[in-house]
Amino acid sequence: MDALQRRLREGLPAESLITDPDITASYAHDMASFCDAGTPAVVVLPRTVEEVQHVMRTATALRIPVVPQGARTGLSGAANASDGCIVLSMVRMDRILEISPVDRIAVVEPGVVNATLSRAVNEHGLYYPPDPSSWEMCTIGGNIGTASGGLCCVKYGVTAEYVLGLDVVLADGRLLSTGRRTAKGVAGYDLTRLFVGSEGSLGIVVKAVLALRPQPPRQLVLAAEFASAAAACDAVCRIMERGHTPSLLELMDRTTVRAVNAMASMGLPEATEALLLCAFDTPDPTADLAAVGELCRAAGATEVVPADDAAESELLLQARRLSLTALEAVKSATMIDDVCVPRSRLGAMIEGTAAIAEKFGLTIGVCAHAGDGNTHPVVCFDHTDADESRRARESFDEIMALGLELGGTITGEHGVGVLKKEWLARELGEVGVELQRGIRAAFDPLGLLNPGKLF
Repeated sequence: MDALQRRLREGLPAESLITDPDITASYAHDMASFCDAGTPAVVVLPRTVEEVQHVMRTATALRIPVVPQGARTGLSGAANASDGCIVLSMVRMDRILEISPVDRIAVVEPGVVNATLSRAVNEHGLYYPPDPSSWEMCTIGGNIGTASGGLCCVKYGVTAEYVLGLDVVLADGRLLSTGRRTAKGVAGYDLTRLFVGSEGSLGIVVKAVLALRPQPPRQLVLAAEFASAAAACDAVCRIMERGHTPSLLELMDRTTVRAVNAMASMGLPEATEALLLCAFDTPDPTADLAAVGELCRAAGATEVVPADDAAESELLLQARRLSLTALEAVKSATMIDDVCVPRSRLGAMIEGTAAIAEKFGLTIGVCAHAGDGNTHPVVCFDHTDADESRRARESFDEIMALGLELGGTITGEHGVGVLKKEWLARELGEVGVELQRGIRAAFDPLGLLNPGKLF
């Protein structure tokens, strides 16, 4: 037994330490394509804060890198192992510690699955809004690490808006508490917000205080068909310009619609070039949908169909949630981009993506959180075809370049990880990268936490 295993066993129960290389290999990477992954030395699945502290103290003493992981549903390689690292999987720290209807907070461990938390707070008449498409699998810790979004962000915002406080184990094993559980608080620098989206590079989140909202009424959904993506994006601009606040405003292009139908026989209109889904969870959603329907028709919608009830609405939302999975079935591999642009440039982003698909001779489906300007172009390709794989990678980069040209950002919710390191440097600039590296070094001077990610 080597020194690493021996020292880890001193503070861990046997079942928390995995050393079998056939099993540790299964923890090597998340769901991203074109991202290198190393071979971990061991995998640790802690259940307590003290066990996490023991791992970090051991790692610091032996100078061993540590890669934190949640459910590994990420799409940027942020959870990929490095050679000889300790993979620290937080999925067994999965307790909901508190739900307070008065304070409107939940206190949770990082391994709690998003959907599990959502259902638990619903029982108290409360609502946790962030809902990534992988919400049935992804964990709160992973959501915090990548600053996840979801379908409802247009009205309710992303994960960062709901993290009030954190307990974090630092690289040297010390425990840091940040933030608050009060409705207001401005004491000192906002370290809590700094950890959100840091991709495990500053510390290991072991507890989170999350803000909750009152549970809204069941939302109703409207589906609008358009003869072009440009017309659908025009409708998005009209809806937002008129001051509407939909709970959801999503777009699926023709490729995505056909992929969903092929996988799940949803009966979506395959002749449409773009399908726009708009939802309201207001006291009178019917009136709101009627107003939006008129705006869609004014923008050129060929068909506008409001759902009759909550069940029909949920069916439409399920179709949108299946988009990425359905596009993954088009070819043997996908690269899922995550470019966010100003709403006013959404049409240019989608048209530009279509031109890139034609240029490289590839199938690229686009689904988007249209109300946020957050597009998910999905490049479908045959990973066994070297030329097609090369074209896929080049098209992915051109899509990111297009997003920056349009005043956008390379990632709205998936994070940087390994996949977008070079592009992060382009977006931040030399001074921005220098300062962010300095922040990282202040928290982790030995560079042990998630090395090779972000910068």
